[in-house]
Amino acid sequence: MKLRYPLLLAIAAVSLIPFPLSAQTDGSNSSYSRFGLGLQNDQSQGYNRSMGGVAQGLRDGSRVNMLNPASYSATDSLTFIFDVGMGLQRSLYAVGGSHQSANNTSFDYVNAAFRVLPGLGMSMGFVPYTSIGYNFSQDHFVMKDDLSNQTVTQNLSYYGNGGLHQAYIGAGWNIWKDLSIGANLSYLWGDINNTVFQSFAENGTTNSSSYSSLTTAYSAELSSWKLDLGAQYQLHLNKKNDLTIGATIGLGHRIGGDAGMMRISQSGDTIQRTSNKAFEIPMTYSLGAAWQHDEKLTVAADLTLEQWGNCVAPRLSNVGTDASSTTYKSATGAYSDRYRFNAGAEYVPARFDRSYLHRINYRAGIYYATPNLKVNGLEGPRELGLTAGLGLPISNRWNGRSILNIGVQWTQRKPSSSALITENIFRINIGLTFNEGWFAKWKFQ
Repeated sequence: MKLRYPLLLAIAAVSLIPFPLSAQTDGSNSSYSRFGLGLQNDQSQGYNRSMGGVAQGLRDGSRVNMLNPASYSATDSLTFIFDVGMGLQRSLYAVGGSHQSANNTSFDYVNAAFRVLPGLGMSMGFVPYTSIGYNFSQDHFVMKDDLSNQTVTQNLSYYGNGGLHQAYIGAGWNIWKDLSIGANLSYLWGDINNTVFQSFAENGTTNSSSYSSLTTAYSAELSSWKLDLGAQYQLHLNKKNDLTIGATIGLGHRIGGDAGMMRISQSGDTIQRTSNKAFEIPMTYSLGAAWQHDEKLTVAADLTLEQWGNCVAPRLSNVGTDASSTTYKSATGAYSDRYRFNAGAEYVPARFDRSYLHRINYRAGIYYATPNLKVNGLEGPRELGLTAGLGLPISNRWNGRSILNIGVQWTQRKPSSSALITENIFRINIGLTFNEGWFAKWKFQ
Protein backbone atom coordinates (compact mmCIF):
# COMPACT_ATOMS: atom_id res chain seq x y z
CA MET A 1 0.00 0.00 0.00
CA LYS A 2 1.38 3.41 -0.95
CA LEU A 3 1.47 6.33 1.46
CA ARG A 4 -0.49 9.31 0.25
CA TYR A 5 -0.89 12.88 1.36
CA PRO A 6 -3.91 12.20 3.62
CA LEU A 7 -1.90 9.73 5.67
CA LEU A 8 0.96 12.20 6.04
CA LEU A 9 -1.52 14.87 7.15
CA ALA A 10 -2.92 12.47 9.76
CA ILE A 11 0.53 11.74 11.18
CA ALA A 12 1.30 15.46 11.35
CA ALA A 13 -2.01 16.18 13.08
CA VAL A 14 -1.51 13.52 15.74
CA SER A 15 2.04 14.74 16.44
CA LEU A 16 0.57 18.12 17.44
CA ILE A 17 -1.79 16.68 20.04
CA PRO A 18 -0.55 17.28 23.62
CA PHE A 19 -0.53 14.70 26.38
CA PRO A 20 -4.04 14.78 27.93
CA LEU A 21 -3.18 15.43 31.58
CA SER A 22 -1.02 18.44 30.78
CA ALA A 23 -3.68 20.33 28.84
CA GLN A 24 -6.46 20.81 31.34
CA THR A 25 -7.21 24.50 30.75
CA ASP A 26 -5.34 25.69 27.68
CA GLY A 27 -8.46 26.02 25.57
CA SER A 28 -10.53 28.26 27.83
CA ASN A 29 -9.16 31.78 28.30
CA SER A 30 -12.67 33.10 29.01
CA SER A 31 -13.72 35.42 31.82
CA TYR A 32 -16.88 33.33 32.19
CA SER A 33 -14.83 30.31 33.23
CA ARG A 34 -14.32 31.86 36.69
CA PHE A 35 -17.86 30.99 37.77
CA GLY A 36 -18.89 27.69 39.34
CA LEU A 37 -17.10 24.64 37.93
CA GLY A 38 -15.85 26.55 34.88
CA LEU A 39 -16.92 26.41 31.26
CA GLN A 40 -18.42 23.14 30.08
CA ASN A 41 -16.43 21.44 27.34
CA ASP A 42 -17.95 20.23 24.10
CA GLN A 43 -17.51 16.45 24.37
CA SER A 44 -18.42 15.56 20.80
CA GLN A 45 -15.83 13.85 18.59
CA GLY A 46 -14.18 15.13 15.42
CA TYR A 47 -16.90 13.98 13.04
CA ASN A 48 -20.03 15.14 14.89
CA ARG A 49 -18.42 18.32 16.24
CA SER A 50 -18.45 19.55 12.63
CA MET A 51 -22.16 18.63 12.55
CA GLY A 52 -23.08 21.09 15.29
CA GLY A 53 -22.40 18.59 18.09
CA VAL A 54 -25.37 16.29 17.36
CA ALA A 55 -25.09 12.86 18.93
CA GLN A 56 -28.27 11.24 20.25
CA GLY A 57 -29.38 9.52 17.03
CA LEU A 58 -25.95 8.89 15.49
CA ARG A 59 -25.18 5.18 15.24
CA ASP A 60 -22.22 4.01 13.20
CA GLY A 61 -20.09 0.94 13.81
CA SER A 62 -16.95 2.65 12.48
CA ARG A 63 -17.00 5.66 14.89
CA VAL A 64 -17.11 6.41 18.60
CA ASN A 65 -20.12 8.35 19.87
CA MET A 66 -19.52 8.70 23.62
CA LEU A 67 -22.48 11.09 24.08
CA ASN A 68 -24.95 8.21 23.68
CA PRO A 69 -23.46 4.94 25.01
CA ALA A 70 -26.24 2.88 23.37
CA SER A 71 -24.39 3.48 20.08
CA TYR A 72 -21.51 1.21 21.22
CA SER A 73 -23.66 -1.84 20.42
CA ALA A 74 -23.18 -1.09 16.70
CA THR A 75 -19.37 -1.38 16.89
CA ASP A 76 -17.94 -3.50 14.08
CA SER A 77 -16.61 -6.88 15.19
CA LEU A 78 -13.57 -6.73 12.90
CA THR A 79 -12.05 -3.46 14.02
CA PHE A 80 -10.62 -1.58 16.95
CA ILE A 81 -11.55 2.13 16.89
CA PHE A 82 -9.24 4.77 18.34
CA ASP A 83 -10.17 8.47 18.23
CA VAL A 84 -8.15 11.50 19.35
CA GLY A 85 -8.60 15.24 18.80
CA MET A 86 -7.36 18.74 19.57
CA GLY A 87 -8.30 22.34 18.82
CA LEU A 88 -6.56 25.56 17.75
CA GLN A 89 -8.46 28.63 18.93
CA ARG A 90 -8.47 32.41 18.54
CA SER A 91 -10.78 34.42 20.81
CA LEU A 92 -11.91 38.04 20.43
CA TYR A 93 -13.34 39.93 23.42
CA ALA A 94 -15.35 43.14 23.40
CA VAL A 95 -16.93 45.25 26.15
CA GLY A 96 -17.78 48.91 25.79
CA GLY A 97 -15.15 50.30 23.45
CA SER A 98 -12.40 47.87 24.49
CA HIS A 99 -11.21 44.93 22.42
CA GLN A 100 -8.70 42.17 23.14
CA SER A 101 -7.71 38.84 21.61
CA ALA A 102 -6.00 35.61 22.67
CA ASN A 103 -4.77 32.39 21.08
CA ASN A 104 -5.03 28.93 22.65
CA THR A 105 -4.65 25.25 21.97
CA SER A 106 -6.67 22.55 23.69
CA PHE A 107 -6.75 18.80 24.06
CA ASP A 108 -10.32 17.72 23.25
CA TYR A 109 -10.67 13.97 23.69
CA VAL A 110 -9.14 10.53 23.35
CA ASN A 111 -11.26 7.38 23.32
CA ALA A 112 -11.52 3.89 21.92
CA ALA A 113 -14.25 1.35 21.16
CA PHE A 114 -14.36 -2.36 20.41
CA ARG A 115 -16.87 -5.20 20.22
CA VAL A 116 -16.99 -7.74 23.07
CA LEU A 117 -19.82 -10.03 21.96
CA PRO A 118 -22.44 -9.87 19.20
CA GLY A 119 -24.61 -6.88 20.04
CA LEU A 120 -22.33 -5.79 22.92
CA GLY A 121 -19.72 -3.07 22.48
CA MET A 122 -17.51 -1.15 24.89
CA SER A 123 -15.76 2.19 24.93
CA MET A 124 -13.34 4.00 27.22
CA GLY A 125 -11.62 7.34 27.11
CA PHE A 126 -10.64 10.69 28.56
CA VAL A 127 -12.27 14.09 27.97
CA PRO A 128 -12.14 17.46 29.75
CA TYR A 129 -15.45 18.08 31.58
CA THR A 130 -14.94 21.76 32.48
CA SER A 131 -12.08 24.21 32.02
CA ILE A 132 -10.94 27.36 33.82
CA GLY A 133 -8.39 29.76 32.38
CA TYR A 134 -8.38 33.58 32.40
CA ASN A 135 -6.34 36.64 33.34
CA PHE A 136 -7.87 40.12 33.04
CA SER A 137 -8.36 43.34 35.00
CA GLN A 138 -10.92 46.14 35.36
CA ASP A 139 -10.68 49.75 36.56
CA HIS A 140 -13.56 51.58 38.27
CA PHE A 141 -13.96 55.17 39.39
CA VAL A 142 -14.52 55.31 43.16
CA MET A 143 -14.59 58.92 44.30
CA LYS A 144 -12.94 62.33 44.33
CA ASP A 145 -10.95 62.55 47.57
CA ASP A 146 -11.78 65.88 49.26
CA LEU A 147 -8.63 65.85 51.37
CA SER A 148 -6.09 65.13 48.68
CA ASN A 149 -8.21 66.49 45.78
CA GLN A 150 -7.24 63.42 43.77
CA THR A 151 -9.28 60.93 41.78
CA VAL A 152 -9.46 57.50 43.40
CA THR A 153 -9.84 54.44 41.15
CA GLN A 154 -10.21 50.78 42.01
CA ASN A 155 -8.38 48.08 40.06
CA LEU A 156 -9.60 44.49 40.17
CA SER A 157 -7.31 41.82 38.73
CA TYR A 158 -8.78 38.37 38.10
CA TYR A 159 -6.86 35.21 37.25
CA GLY A 160 -7.59 31.53 37.54
CA ASN A 161 -6.90 28.03 36.24
CA GLY A 162 -8.07 24.46 36.69
CA GLY A 163 -11.09 22.45 35.67
CA LEU A 164 -12.45 18.93 35.89
CA HIS A 165 -11.23 15.89 33.96
CA GLN A 166 -13.45 12.95 33.02
CA ALA A 167 -12.30 9.36 32.48
CA TYR A 168 -15.05 6.96 31.47
CA ILE A 169 -15.80 3.37 30.60
CA GLY A 170 -19.05 2.41 28.93
CA ALA A 171 -20.99 -0.38 27.29
CA GLY A 172 -23.84 -0.61 24.80
CA TRP A 173 -26.09 -3.64 24.34
CA ASN A 174 -28.55 -4.46 21.57
CA ILE A 175 -31.17 -6.01 23.85
CA TRP A 176 -34.01 -6.58 21.37
CA LYS A 177 -34.18 -6.28 17.58
CA ASP A 178 -33.55 -2.58 16.89
CA LEU A 179 -33.52 -1.40 20.52
CA SER A 180 -30.18 -0.73 22.24
CA ILE A 181 -29.33 0.56 25.70
CA GLY A 182 -26.05 1.70 27.21
CA ALA A 183 -24.28 3.40 30.10
CA ASN A 184 -21.13 5.43 30.74
CA LEU A 185 -19.60 5.33 34.22
CA SER A 186 -17.14 8.19 34.71
CA TYR A 187 -14.68 9.41 37.31
CA LEU A 188 -14.43 13.18 37.66
CA TRP A 189 -11.47 14.90 39.29
CA GLY A 190 -9.66 18.22 39.21
CA ASP A 191 -9.10 21.50 40.98
CA ILE A 192 -10.43 25.06 40.90
CA ASN A 193 -8.26 28.12 41.52
CA ASN A 194 -9.66 31.65 41.30
CA THR A 195 -7.96 34.79 42.64
CA VAL A 196 -9.14 38.40 42.84
CA PHE A 197 -6.66 41.17 43.73
CA GLN A 198 -8.10 44.57 44.66
CA SER A 199 -5.95 47.71 44.75
CA PHE A 200 -6.55 51.46 44.68
CA ALA A 201 -4.80 54.34 42.97
CA GLU A 202 -4.90 58.12 43.30
CA ASN A 203 -4.54 59.94 39.97
CA GLY A 204 -3.20 56.70 38.49
CA THR A 205 -0.56 56.14 41.19
CA THR A 206 -0.99 53.29 43.66
CA ASN A 207 -1.30 54.57 47.20
CA SER A 208 -0.68 51.94 49.86
CA SER A 209 -1.29 54.12 52.89
CA SER A 210 -4.71 55.66 52.28
CA TYR A 211 -6.49 52.67 50.74
CA SER A 212 -5.83 49.04 51.61
CA SER A 213 -5.33 46.34 48.97
CA LEU A 214 -7.15 43.03 49.32
CA THR A 215 -6.48 39.55 47.92
CA THR A 216 -9.19 36.89 47.84
CA ALA A 217 -8.35 33.34 46.76
CA TYR A 218 -10.90 30.60 46.07
CA SER A 219 -9.77 26.99 45.70
CA ALA A 220 -11.17 23.47 45.64
CA GLU A 221 -9.96 19.92 44.99
CA LEU A 222 -12.84 17.84 43.69
CA SER A 223 -13.51 14.23 42.81
CA SER A 224 -16.72 12.34 42.13
CA TRP A 225 -18.52 9.90 39.86
CA LYS A 226 -20.85 10.48 36.92
CA LEU A 227 -23.38 8.13 35.37
CA ASP A 228 -25.04 8.58 31.97
CA LEU A 229 -27.71 6.21 30.62
CA GLY A 230 -28.65 6.00 26.94
CA ALA A 231 -31.03 4.31 24.53
CA GLN A 232 -31.46 4.16 20.75
CA TYR A 233 -34.20 2.70 18.55
CA GLN A 234 -33.82 2.19 14.82
CA LEU A 235 -36.70 2.45 12.38
CA HIS A 236 -36.00 0.93 8.94
CA LEU A 237 -38.32 3.02 6.79
CA ASN A 238 -37.37 1.30 3.54
CA LYS A 239 -34.31 -0.07 1.77
CA LYS A 240 -32.62 3.31 1.56
CA ASN A 241 -33.89 5.21 4.60
CA ASP A 242 -33.32 4.66 8.32
CA LEU A 243 -34.40 6.77 11.27
CA THR A 244 -32.69 6.41 14.66
CA ILE A 245 -34.21 7.96 17.77
CA GLY A 246 -31.91 8.39 20.77
CA ALA A 247 -32.08 9.66 24.33
CA THR A 248 -29.79 9.97 27.34
CA ILE A 249 -30.16 10.84 31.01
CA GLY A 250 -27.26 12.09 33.13
CA LEU A 251 -27.64 11.75 36.89
CA GLY A 252 -27.03 14.89 38.97
CA HIS A 253 -25.61 14.92 42.50
CA ARG A 254 -23.24 16.66 44.93
CA ILE A 255 -19.52 16.48 44.14
CA GLY A 256 -17.08 15.27 46.75
CA GLY A 257 -14.46 17.75 47.96
CA ASP A 258 -14.42 20.99 49.91
CA ALA A 259 -14.14 24.57 48.64
CA GLY A 260 -12.04 27.09 50.51
CA MET A 261 -11.86 30.89 50.61
CA MET A 262 -8.96 32.97 51.97
CA ARG A 263 -9.05 36.78 52.17
CA ILE A 264 -5.87 38.69 53.05
CA SER A 265 -5.75 42.45 53.56
CA GLN A 266 -2.70 44.66 53.14
CA SER A 267 -2.34 44.87 56.90
CA GLY A 268 -2.11 41.08 57.13
CA ASP A 269 -5.61 40.40 58.47
CA THR A 270 -6.80 37.03 57.20
CA ILE A 271 -10.24 35.44 56.89
CA GLN A 272 -10.54 31.74 56.02
CA ARG A 273 -13.74 29.82 55.36
CA THR A 274 -14.53 26.30 54.11
CA SER A 275 -17.66 25.02 52.38
CA ASN A 276 -18.21 21.24 52.46
CA LYS A 277 -19.39 19.50 49.28
CA ALA A 278 -20.01 22.90 47.80
CA PHE A 279 -20.54 21.96 44.14
CA GLU A 280 -23.08 19.92 42.23
CA ILE A 281 -23.53 18.56 38.69
CA PRO A 282 -27.01 18.75 37.13
CA MET A 283 -29.58 16.26 35.97
CA THR A 284 -29.33 16.22 32.17
CA TYR A 285 -31.92 15.06 29.63
CA SER A 286 -31.25 14.75 25.88
CA LEU A 287 -33.48 13.64 23.02
CA GLY A 288 -32.61 13.48 19.34
CA ALA A 289 -33.03 11.75 16.01
CA ALA A 290 -30.91 11.04 12.93
CA TRP A 291 -32.17 10.21 9.43
CA GLN A 292 -29.84 8.38 7.04
CA HIS A 293 -30.47 8.10 3.33
CA ASP A 294 -28.70 5.51 1.19
CA GLU A 295 -25.47 5.68 3.27
CA LYS A 296 -24.86 9.09 1.68
CA LEU A 297 -26.79 11.71 3.60
CA THR A 298 -27.28 11.96 7.37
CA VAL A 299 -29.38 14.71 8.97
CA ALA A 300 -29.67 14.92 12.77
CA ALA A 301 -30.98 17.16 15.55
CA ASP A 302 -30.85 17.11 19.39
CA LEU A 303 -32.49 18.98 22.25
CA THR A 304 -30.88 18.98 25.72
CA LEU A 305 -32.00 20.24 29.13
CA GLU A 306 -29.44 20.71 31.91
CA GLN A 307 -31.06 21.46 35.27
CA TRP A 308 -28.38 23.76 36.63
CA GLY A 309 -31.00 25.85 38.41
CA ASN A 310 -31.24 23.20 41.12
CA CYS A 311 -27.46 23.01 41.62
CA VAL A 312 -25.55 24.61 44.48
CA ALA A 313 -22.26 26.51 44.39
CA PRO A 314 -20.29 28.25 47.19
CA ARG A 315 -21.25 31.86 47.84
CA LEU A 316 -19.49 34.52 49.88
CA SER A 317 -21.83 36.68 51.97
CA ASN A 318 -21.80 39.36 54.67
CA VAL A 319 -18.70 40.90 53.09
CA GLY A 320 -17.68 44.27 54.53
CA THR A 321 -19.19 43.65 57.96
CA ASP A 322 -17.46 42.14 60.97
CA ALA A 323 -15.04 39.38 59.92
CA SER A 324 -16.72 36.86 62.20
CA SER A 325 -19.99 37.20 60.27
CA THR A 326 -18.46 36.50 56.83
CA THR A 327 -19.78 33.17 55.48
CA TYR A 328 -18.83 30.93 52.56
CA LYS A 329 -21.54 28.31 52.06
CA SER A 330 -23.10 26.39 49.20
CA ALA A 331 -26.45 27.67 47.96
CA THR A 332 -28.62 27.76 44.85
CA GLY A 333 -29.04 30.91 42.80
CA ALA A 334 -25.72 30.95 40.94
CA TYR A 335 -27.13 29.03 37.95
CA SER A 336 -30.22 28.77 35.78
CA ASP A 337 -31.46 25.84 33.69
CA ARG A 338 -29.75 25.51 30.32
CA TYR A 339 -31.38 24.47 27.04
CA ARG A 340 -29.28 23.49 24.05
CA PHE A 341 -30.33 22.77 20.45
CA ASN A 342 -28.01 21.11 17.92
CA ALA A 343 -28.58 20.33 14.26
CA GLY A 344 -26.23 19.06 11.57
CA ALA A 345 -25.74 17.06 8.40
CA GLU A 346 -23.12 14.90 6.70
CA TYR A 347 -22.90 14.04 3.00
CA VAL A 348 -20.67 11.42 1.38
CA PRO A 349 -20.95 11.14 -2.44
CA ALA A 350 -20.00 7.44 -2.48
CA ARG A 351 -18.77 5.98 0.81
CA PHE A 352 -17.28 2.80 -0.72
CA ASP A 353 -16.24 4.13 -4.11
CA ARG A 354 -12.70 3.59 -5.33
CA SER A 355 -12.36 7.29 -6.10
CA TYR A 356 -10.77 9.14 -3.18
CA LEU A 357 -12.71 12.37 -3.82
CA HIS A 358 -16.02 10.51 -3.75
CA ARG A 359 -15.27 9.17 -0.23
CA ILE A 360 -14.69 12.56 1.42
CA ASN A 361 -17.22 13.39 4.18
CA TYR A 362 -18.76 16.89 3.97
CA ARG A 363 -20.27 18.22 7.22
CA ALA A 364 -22.04 21.31 8.56
CA GLY A 365 -24.06 22.22 11.62
CA ILE A 366 -25.45 24.83 14.00
CA TYR A 367 -26.12 25.01 17.75
CA TYR A 368 -27.71 27.40 20.22
CA ALA A 369 -27.68 27.35 24.02
CA THR A 370 -29.31 29.48 26.69
CA PRO A 371 -27.11 30.68 29.60
CA ASN A 372 -26.64 28.63 32.76
CA LEU A 373 -24.58 31.29 34.57
CA LYS A 374 -25.61 34.34 36.53
CA VAL A 375 -22.98 37.08 36.59
CA ASN A 376 -23.44 39.53 39.44
CA GLY A 377 -27.16 38.84 39.33
CA LEU A 378 -27.33 39.34 35.54
CA GLU A 379 -28.10 36.67 32.97
CA GLY A 380 -24.90 35.18 31.55
CA PRO A 381 -24.04 34.75 27.86
CA ARG A 382 -26.10 32.86 25.31
CA GLU A 383 -24.16 30.74 22.83
CA LEU A 384 -24.61 30.55 19.07
CA GLY A 385 -22.32 28.44 16.94
CA LEU A 386 -21.75 27.44 13.32
CA THR A 387 -19.60 24.49 12.26
CA ALA A 388 -18.31 22.91 9.06
CA GLY A 389 -15.73 20.30 8.22
CA LEU A 390 -14.32 17.48 6.15
CA GLY A 391 -13.61 13.84 6.86
CA LEU A 392 -10.58 12.84 4.77
CA PRO A 393 -9.83 9.11 4.32
CA ILE A 394 -6.17 8.55 5.17
CA SER A 395 -5.58 5.80 2.62
CA ASN A 396 -6.57 5.25 -0.98
CA ARG A 397 -8.05 1.80 -0.28
CA TRP A 398 -11.76 1.89 -1.13
CA ASN A 399 -12.62 -0.02 2.08
CA GLY A 400 -10.31 1.95 4.40
CA ARG A 401 -12.27 3.58 7.22
CA SER A 402 -9.62 5.58 9.06
CA ILE A 403 -10.45 9.27 8.79
CA LEU A 404 -8.67 12.57 9.37
CA ASN A 405 -11.33 15.00 10.63
CA ILE A 406 -10.75 18.71 10.04
CA GLY A 407 -13.37 21.25 11.06
CA VAL A 408 -13.88 24.97 11.59
CA GLN A 409 -16.11 26.41 14.29
CA TRP A 410 -17.38 29.86 15.23
CA THR A 411 -18.98 30.45 18.62
CA GLN A 412 -20.38 33.66 20.01
CA ARG A 413 -21.07 34.15 23.71
CA LYS A 414 -23.29 37.21 23.96
CA PRO A 415 -24.65 38.40 27.33
CA SER A 416 -27.94 40.23 27.82
CA SER A 417 -26.16 43.24 29.37
CA SER A 418 -23.75 45.51 27.49
CA ALA A 419 -21.73 45.75 30.72
CA LEU A 420 -20.57 42.15 30.26
CA ILE A 421 -18.02 40.79 27.80
CA THR A 422 -19.02 39.48 24.36
CA GLU A 423 -16.77 36.67 23.13
CA ASN A 424 -16.26 35.47 19.55
CA ILE A 425 -14.28 32.24 19.30
CA PHE A 426 -12.83 30.83 16.08
CA ARG A 427 -11.56 27.24 16.24
CA ILE A 428 -9.90 24.72 14.00
CA ASN A 429 -10.69 21.19 15.20
CA ILE A 430 -8.36 18.37 14.20
CA GLY A 431 -9.07 14.71 14.95
CA LEU A 432 -8.03 11.26 13.83
CA THR A 433 -10.35 8.27 13.80
CA PHE A 434 -8.20 5.16 13.43
CA ASN A 435 -10.34 2.22 12.32
CA GLU A 436 -8.64 -0.69 10.60
CA GLY A 437 -9.33 -4.39 10.26
CA TRP A 438 -7.20 -5.67 13.14
CA PHE A 439 -9.49 -8.60 13.89
CA ALA A 440 -10.26 -9.64 10.30
CA LYS A 441 -9.29 -13.23 9.46
CA TRP A 442 -6.55 -13.72 6.90
CA LYS A 443 -7.46 -15.65 3.74
CA PHE A 444 -4.93 -17.51 1.62
CA GLN A 445 -5.35 -18.65 -1.92
